[in-house]
Amino acid sequence: MAQLPNSLEARDSAVQLHSYADARRQEEMGALVIDKGEGIYVEDINGKRYIEGMAGLWSVAVGFGEKRLVDAATRQMEKLPYYHTFTYKTHGPSIELAEKLIEMAPVPMSKVYFTNSGSEANDTAVKLIWYRSNALGQPERKKIISRVRGYHGVTVASASLTGLPNNHRSFDLPLPQVLHTTCPHYRTMKKDGESEADFARRCAQDLEDLILAEGPETIAAFFAEPVMGAGGVVVPPIGYWEAVQPILKKYGILFVADEVICGFGRTGNMFGTETYNLQPDIMTLSKALSSSYQPISALLINDDVYQPIADESHKIGVLGHGYTGSGHPVAAAVALENLKIIEERDLVGHVKAIAPVFQKRLAGLADNPLVIETRGIGLIGAAELHHEALAATPGALGAKTNAVFHENGLISRNMLDAMAFCPPLIITEAEVNKMFDIAEASLKSIRESL
Repeated sequence: MAQLPNSLEARDSAVQLHSYADARRQEEMGALVIDKGEGIYVEDINGKRYIEGMAGLWSVAVGFGEKRLVDAATRQMEKLPYYHTFTYKTHGPSIELAEKLIEMAPVPMSKVYFTNSGSEANDTAVKLIWYRSNALGQPERKKIISRVRGYHGVTVASASLTGLPNNHRSFDLPLPQVLHTTCPHYRTMKKDGESEADFARRCAQDLEDLILAEGPETIAAFFAEPVMGAGGVVVPPIGYWEAVQPILKKYGILFVADEVICGFGRTGNMFGTETYNLQPDIMTLSKALSSSYQPISALLINDDVYQPIADESHKIGVLGHGYTGSGHPVAAAVALENLKIIEERDLVGHVKAIAPVFQKRLAGLADNPLVIETRGIGLIGAAELHHEALAATPGALGAKTNAVFHENGLISRNMLDAMAFCPPLIITEAEVNKMFDIAEASLKSIRESL
């Protein structure tokens, strides 16, 4: 896009380094400046409206411009705009939110620890797991297993867990304690003649083989998203979780369910843990926890995790970890109101009701020869494109498609050549159809131009 001197785009390029962007390209072309939001729509500074097909960053569950959340923040700002949870101090909103999350948890949980982002939640989980291993007199049990193409954040530890090359390149990551096992994407990872059920069993066997090769006594935990998000919306094959979880139990390995994207209704249940009958020891939450109106995240830990940590903090005299904004009263108040809205409006029921329309329209994109596969569950999905159609490197067709979507009024996100769809949970059937109408027309125009 053209940058006029002293425009917001030019000023932005002059002063801000952006995430997930080519900094030199950013200097040349500038950024799309979003100015307003309402429902499933956002509007740029030129007045153009877009369907926010990614709910921001997989996160604005209740839509943009929800006045109840604005009012909740205002009330709390007027009463207590900030306080912390260090050194035996606390405040009402953090207590109430912790109680609510324990009540909502799909498996028994003991304590909540608040952080500010999904990355921080997963990073903290790693630290607490290491702390627990030391408390149990198992200092060798420090290795963490996650999965190729999994996404768990961008801090040093969480980026190591993330199994995507561009989160490691030139950052000297991953950390040596982090290992990666097979990505459960059937189409790309299956062997010739291998059924989906056989592939799921092989994924589990690959995990067990890795555990045995490294030494079970050295493996502390396994991190996984119920459905992979930023790795391309990878839905686990049938039987995958039923095969994986017994292996973790067999070797006493903690299971961390990263619910940062799946949590609070996205898969058609309140948590992806329920959708796949998971039994995690730790759950990490963020994004839809506050619909991202305020930065907040949380870890839920069960009693088996908590008790050794409590004993070690007593032995040392302190748990030497914390963030200035942990359990921030304004963020906690907004999260509480957000959860009330999700429950009062039965957004989980709404997702279940509208998911068949969403998934049917998503699957219909495969009628275009550019689309090699569609996959999804609930209100999350992806359409994978044949990158060879451009005779270019992986990601080129996805980037082109993303640009055409934008031009036609739809914000998506290409993960290489997988086009993601993850709209606000409030989306209506008519809006689902409008979103996919734009996607279909855009793909058709791209196909005809090649």
